[in-house]
Amino acid sequence: MSKKPRVFSGIQPTGDIHLGNYLGAVKNWVDSQDEYENIFCIVNSHAITTRQDPENLRKKTFELAALLLACGIDTKKSHLFIQSEIDEHSALAWILDCNIPMGELSRMTQFKDKSAKNPKNINVGLFNYPALMAADILLYQPDFVPVGEDQKQHLELTRNVAQRFNRDYGECFKIPNPLIPKVGARIMGLDTPQVKMSKSNKAPNHAVFLLDKPEIITNKFKKATTDSLSSIVFDPARAGLYNLLCIYEIFSKKSREQIENEFEGKGYGYFKMCLSELVIESLRPISNQYNEIIKERGFIQKVLADSAAHMRVIAKETYHKAKILVGLV
Repeated sequence: MSKKPRVFSGIQPTGDIHLGNYLGAVKNWVDSQDEYENIFCIVNSHAITTRQDPENLRKKTFELAALLLACGIDTKKSHLFIQSEIDEHSALAWILDCNIPMGELSRMTQFKDKSAKNPKNINVGLFNYPALMAADILLYQPDFVPVGEDQKQHLELTRNVAQRFNRDYGECFKIPNPLIPKVGARIMGLDTPQVKMSKSNKAPNHAVFLLDKPEIITNKFKKATTDSLSSIVFDPARAGLYNLLCIYEIFSKKSREQIENEFEGKGYGYFKMCLSELVIESLRPISNQYNEIIKERGFIQKVLADSAAHMRVIAKETYHKAKILVGLV
């Protein structure tokens, strides 16, 4: 294995990848492939905490793999596999379940939020979700886990359970640190810039998706929420404009001073037009690549199988060590 710092990242195959996912996670994954040894996992087991159509879940899992490859995940530098293909994820989660107090899991913000949204489907899997997430991470002994600000709680639980396990049973897990990008870690909804852009929000102008057609992207940005002021400056208090400027900043790679100078004296309409054009041109290669890769089913299956075989060796080693330490072997 590589001597570069190891990074583990997971993404669910439900919904479509939007700018928030891309700028907050996937783009950073792609850009860091020379710096880190990256492990990318499509966490399809997490998806079934809410009821899924089985055929659609298989389809979305396959499409997500194709889209991640289209975004630039290079399998010569990184690993890309499906969570459910490696049984040690759920097996280690059970060991961790038996070492996490109920109170710790009940305090998880995501459990509270999802329970409130789906009161008729508060299942055990939803409650235990953080234990499986911890298992996903700890199996591969990563140095870092890229997380958004709102996901730090789950990583803290992972760190806590790993430290407690190492203390009580003996050294087993590396304690991973958070990796939080300075820009783009939290892209907000275009229509509601007070909330994070979300796959589950079905409002038509909430999110720009990576495979949206150019005219749809233009229309969504045109309708994006701003304010009644006129100056185009980076001001976090002006949530709508600030969100759009952050998107422009990441895609353009210009400094904030350059961007403010570029749009000084210009109106929101002009800025939104420029932003739309920039995003369309930036996403075009991804869309084109996806349309080619999705046709190559055999290639995608081989990529996923090869990575799973490679990662299974590490997962088995970690799980076997944990089994020995708790007395299951």
